[in-house]
Amino acid sequence: MSTPANLTVRPREPLPSPQRERRFSEQALAELEEIATHYPERKAACLPALWIAQREYNGYLTPSGIQEVADYLGLSFAEVEGVATFYTMYNLRPRGRHHLEVCTCLTCAVLGAYDIVHRLEHELGIGLGQTTEDKEFTLSEAECLNFCGAATVVQVGDRYFTHITSENVMTLIDELRRSENYTPSKLADAIVKIHIPGSSENGGGSSDAEALRGIPGPML
Repeated sequence: MSTPANLTVRPREPLPSPQRERRFSEQALAELEEIATHYPERKAACLPALWIAQREYNGYLTPSGIQEVADYLGLSFAEVEGVATFYTMYNLRPRGRHHLEVCTCLTCAVLGAYDIVHRLEHELGIGLGQTTEDKEFTLSEAECLNFCGAATVVQVGDRYFTHITSENVMTLIDELRRSENYTPSKLADAIVKIHIPGSSENGGGSSDAEALRGIPGPML
């Protein structure tokens, strides 16, 4: 079949590689090397390495962050990108300073989870999956957060807030506006600490060791 005269045919070429950055701190590199020793081969440390990158790249994985993980683990960009895009726990775009994940599975739904969602949408002026103009909040639904006895549960970074209702949810929002904790970066840090034996006992993320003893709800 002939090509139309007005159609320019370009040879297919691979997309350019992401710009290489080096944002991993010395501490991050030491954590990655420690974690890698617990696996039979370096590439098996890809999941925790992505959490390190999510922390070091301000709460989400840029293409450069994915490339940095690939370089340190001896993998291709495509291999690491495939892992990062498979799991919804990794952020592939910026989130607000606080990412509100409202559990809307059965128990929470029965106890008013969608009333909470609608109240947040109205008060924050955003829909699910969106971020406020001031970059303070991103709103999402979450699959079961496995804490049905304290429904409705809202995960914010590395903290579960429990017994949330449409009546008290704005009190939570006011509290979060004043807080420097419970951010996507601190969630990533808490998870990184869990992968290093003994590290999480001294805190991580939003909490020091003493605070961990008094926080209600499970930490991730």
